[in-house]
Amino acid sequence: MLNQLFTPYIDQSHLLIAYALFCFVLTTVLLRVDLPFLPKDKGRPNAVNGQLSKGKTRGVGLVMMICFVACAALFIPFSVEFMFYALLILAEMFSGYLDDAAKFPWSDYKKGLIDFVISALVGVVFVLNDSSTIYFGSFAVALHPIVYGLLATGLVWLSINAVNCTDGVDGLSTTVGLVSILSFLLIYPNELTMEYHGYILLFAAVIVSYLLFNAGPSKVLMGDAGSRPLGILLALLAMKSHHPFCWLLLAFVFLADGVTGLIKIFFLRFFKIHFFKNIRTPLHDEMRKNRGWSDTQVVVRFAVAQVICSVLWYITSL
Repeated sequence: MLNQLFTPYIDQSHLLIAYALFCFVLTTVLLRVDLPFLPKDKGRPNAVNGQLSKGKTRGVGLVMMICFVACAALFIPFSVEFMFYALLILAEMFSGYLDDAAKFPWSDYKKGLIDFVISALVGVVFVLNDSSTIYFGSFAVALHPIVYGLLATGLVWLSINAVNCTDGVDGLSTTVGLVSILSFLLIYPNELTMEYHGYILLFAAVIVSYLLFNAGPSKVLMGDAGSRPLGILLALLAMKSHHPFCWLLLAFVFLADGVTGLIKIFFLRFFKIHFFKNIRTPLHDEMRKNRGWSDTQVVVRFAVAQVICSVLWYITSL
């Protein structure tokens, strides 16, 4: 383990930054390569400006997640618990990649079932290795592990799909996601161990690298192979902080943008109830189609909104 070789001589935080820089360079180099196994986007006829992405390389989330997991294995002290999380992140990535590469998109039910199974496994790994006590400020509530596992499954599933729904504008989900994961690092530096500081910085590195190529007008798209693992990480950080309800504000933009669409689809499909009838979902399409926002305005304003929400949570947690 390279981490053990250099720790006696260099401060741990400096090492983590160096590892993140290496991860950034590695991801950037690989994203510059036109890998033949990555699919081309077919365009999205129902999305605003969806046809503009047609022909672009899609599914580079596969490259991003492999770089993240490889650097985590190389640089961060080994943990059986995180090994399982990494395997589940890769499983979610591969399911997203296969969907991206499929001739015909997978059905919502198929993707939802895969997400549910992986979410449940994340919940099982967590309750077997961590405390099921959750905190509301200074108040602690000890949940039965089974109850916590069920709630964790719901949180991970919701986070996966909320992030995936938000990934419809160049640079949007990754810019907001970068704000969110760094917010966890800044607000919960003591609750999250040094290993998770490293995971956050490595994930941030692959996101920043991706933004070099995805900032509008984009050259590549991470697709489900990248957005769904980001959802897992956000939920996992919320649970690891032992303040899982922080997800509501530290991932608020994903909640507002993505979950509104999920609610709309759920009630319309199963109960024929048309919630948000006069609002286009995801909300980023409402802003572009009906409010006249440019893609850049959507990204910047949504990112600013997430910064404000993160600051509000920080203030309430003092």
